Amino acid sequence: MEREERPNVLPRFGLGALSTTLLVAYPLFDVGCAVVDIRSAKAGRGPVRGLYANVALSTLTAAGLAAAAGHGIPAVLRVWGAWAITAGLVQLIVGVLRRGMGGQWPMIAGGAISTLAGTSFIAQAGKGDASLTNLAGYAFLGGVFFLVSAMRLGRTNSPA
Repeated sequence: MEREERPNVLPRFGLGALSTTLLVAYPLFDVGCAVVDIRSAKAGRGPVRGLYANVALSTLTAAGLAAAAGHGIPAVLRVWGAWAITAGLVQLIVGVLRRGMGGQWPMIAGGAISTLAGTSFIAQAGKGDASLTNLAGYAFLGGVFFLVSAMRLGRTNSPA
């Protein structure tokens, strides 16, 4: 009896290496952005405690997503949703606390949207047709808000 060779197939519920890498990279990018913001905040740009919280949350999320990817899309949506809610609340609070320095409306709006989206991801995880499609839109929108915020802050902090 010959042993049948099985092709290298991903586990039934696991995600591929590329999908997992992209999922983990997003919160790690968020860590990098928060570190840059912390460095500039130490130069007199407002409160940084929330930014440190964001670094911790995003780092834990990257590890959580790496683990969840092996358990399927609903697990990924739950981890991503929890991160979106908590990081969104932190972002919202930091934006409100720093609103006096100008250029914070994208951070405030992004934090509010992230909190709502996170709730939606967790709800979607409980449905039978869970998909990562909405994460792509969330990531794109987050990138747009980050870019607008960076441009606004750059103008606000540049010498006249």
